[in-house]
Amino acid sequence: MEKSSNPWLNIEYEPVMENLGDDYYDVVAAAEFPAHFLRFRNDKLLPLLGLSPDLVEDGHFIDAFGRFSAVRPFLALRYHGYQFGAYNPFLGDGRGFLYGQIRGVDNNLYDLGTKGSGRTPYSRTADGRLTLKGGVREVLAAEALHQLGVKTSRCLSLIETGESLWRGDEPSPTRSSVIVRLSKSHIRFGTLERLHYLQRRDLIRKLLDSVIAVYYPDIPDTEDKYSNFYAELVKRIAHLTAQWMAAGFCHGVLNTDNMSITGESFDYGPYAFIPAYDTQFTAASFDYGGRYSYGNQPYICKFNLEILQLPLAMVMAQSELEVGLSQFDDYYQQHYQQLMLKKLGYSNDLGILGNELLTATINLLRDTKISYHDFFAELAQGFNSSWRSHSNLILENATFYPQVTANWRNCYRKCLNQIPLVEMDLVSDRLVNYNPQTALMRPLIESVWQAITEENDWQPFSNLVHKLQHKM
Repeated sequence: MEKSSNPWLNIEYEPVMENLGDDYYDVVAAAEFPAHFLRFRNDKLLPLLGLSPDLVEDGHFIDAFGRFSAVRPFLALRYHGYQFGAYNPFLGDGRGFLYGQIRGVDNNLYDLGTKGSGRTPYSRTADGRLTLKGGVREVLAAEALHQLGVKTSRCLSLIETGESLWRGDEPSPTRSSVIVRLSKSHIRFGTLERLHYLQRRDLIRKLLDSVIAVYYPDIPDTEDKYSNFYAELVKRIAHLTAQWMAAGFCHGVLNTDNMSITGESFDYGPYAFIPAYDTQFTAASFDYGGRYSYGNQPYICKFNLEILQLPLAMVMAQSELEVGLSQFDDYYQQHYQQLMLKKLGYSNDLGILGNELLTATINLLRDTKISYHDFFAELAQGFNSSWRSHSNLILENATFYPQVTANWRNCYRKCLNQIPLVEMDLVSDRLVNYNPQTALMRPLIESVWQAITEENDWQPFSNLVHKLQHKM
């Protein structure tokens, strides 16, 4: 057979999931779409996969991820999950599949997974499609989170597919799309929960052995490898939750089928960045009880880890699971404080004074309702080493200056004086690095979408992606 000129069809895919066997997936076919318009290609990701952006044409993306030319079977993964606290055994990949797995130049394995690619055995009454707005929102969420330091999946491509879709949460008919998501793994907590539901201890062991070998290579193949895996997963999820909270991000739907076994953030539906510090803020309009509110995220992630113990207890001692989970709170608090101090310009070496500054900052943001993003962005933009000597100058040019209390300014000045004068540039660099000027707030997303839907103008979208990717 003549070799294809398409890099996506020539790349060496690794059949790690496929080799586990069809107890974990169904082989499916992609939908055929009436049109293919490449609206986004993430050239930032191509070098990671060993590809030069100059050698990958737009048509290569369309053939592979729009028309779905294939070199491997497409796998719709099977899983269950707890949705708003209730167990649902009728889940699985209903509008996506695993396109292939690729070894990156960093030697990590990556999944290429679709969303909006058509019906599967788990679609039930749904059409297996993704709205164009949903695709746009996911591209933006992933790029925004990545530049904020969150471990997240990212979109490799977004292709508009020329169909009209009807949705209850968008003006309809609305445009259709398909995305390809690059992530460490599409294996979810719900993947293991399904195996517990089926009482398949053997399949749990088989899956965990593969997960540990591929995604936790530092864990030795010893009798306690499962407990070491769970302890490391607890740490990863605690750190991820701290990253969300520091970024001011509310995922919206933290069901267990939206929790990755690698501790990576993915699947962005009704997400939102908080306008102001408000623990009760919710991203999903249907989250009437606030289960997945911004402030509830640490509790929910810990809860999801706790109920993950049900399948894991089939292959390891309950006591080992409890020891692993007992570290969650400490991991979370330590990482959250470290991230927040960096947003304030400091490394994590301020001792008690660092605790005082973080407490004062949270109290200030909560009580005044200053824009969460603007507070840190203006802190980064206005920083001056003279703040060490004159607390009244701190944030003097900020639009919200009158709301900044003398107590907070004095606390910030004390922290600056714990650092040698010659290191003030490091404070400034941290402020700029951890507080980009562009925040992905809902009005900004809507303005981008308005240009697309009214004029088919993609320039505002491209400009926003550029700003997010370059921390502008």
